[in-house]
Amino acid sequence: MPELPETETIARDLDATITGHRIVAVTITKSDVLREVAADAFAARVSGTVVTRCWRRAKLVVLDLDSGDHIVVQPRFTGALLIDAGDLPESERRFSTLAFTLDDGRLLHYRDIRRLGTVALMSGGRFAGYSGALGEEPLDRSLTPERLSVLLRASRQAVKKLLMDQQVVVGIGNIYANEALWRAGIDPSRESRSLSSDEVAALHEAIVSVLSESIAARGTSFRDYRDASGGRGSFVERLAVYGRGGEPCTRCGAKLIATHAIDGRSTVFCARCQG
Repeated sequence: MPELPETETIARDLDATITGHRIVAVTITKSDVLREVAADAFAARVSGTVVTRCWRRAKLVVLDLDSGDHIVVQPRFTGALLIDAGDLPESERRFSTLAFTLDDGRLLHYRDIRRLGTVALMSGGRFAGYSGALGEEPLDRSLTPERLSVLLRASRQAVKKLLMDQQVVVGIGNIYANEALWRAGIDPSRESRSLSSDEVAALHEAIVSVLSESIAARGTSFRDYRDASGGRGSFVERLAVYGRGGEPCTRCGAKLIATHAIDGRSTVFCARCQG
């Protein structure tokens, strides 16, 4: 599932390439990805609007329109926003669920192979309420080590589970929770409230560094994630623990342990480094 670095990459790409362009038509082929509005109403409200900004909130890609509406895309497992200037491979185009025709002739597809992602159209007020119910952005300056400590100390949940709770801190999924905890040397199963001030500071630094480095590498691609041009992210080459269960720890050489004991998700850690 695309996490913060992947959706940030997509949003930046779109902001650089389609902001300022008018959507002249909308073609919907699979309406089951739509949320908040029916297909006819979606096409009617979006057609003729200008994209004023593309940005990320949590794991969402948000397109602001000059009408005051927001197109809110949650890619989930196989969703992607792909710009098509006539050169998009047919293997990608055939899974398009809807397409926006821009005023310069390009298309912006929402491609979703398994159709588990969603595309919503929200008014300004509706989006403000929706966004306000989400947690704090991990790369915002307001999420200081001290603020993170407050969030952690309020919970008995395993620290890995809390990091993935989108009502607490947004954008961190299984990949980057595993990586940040390994960098910080913290056992993923530890109670959140048990972390010391020094451990919280180390975890904060690890979260910021791993997310920032992945954004610089344009995200992590295993199978389905693509940026807006159809390219793959290269951070997969720098993963220390995720997907490496049974392999040696790159820090101490011990065998990495893989388990599903925490919230049923794949957790990989080093018992020696994170004990």
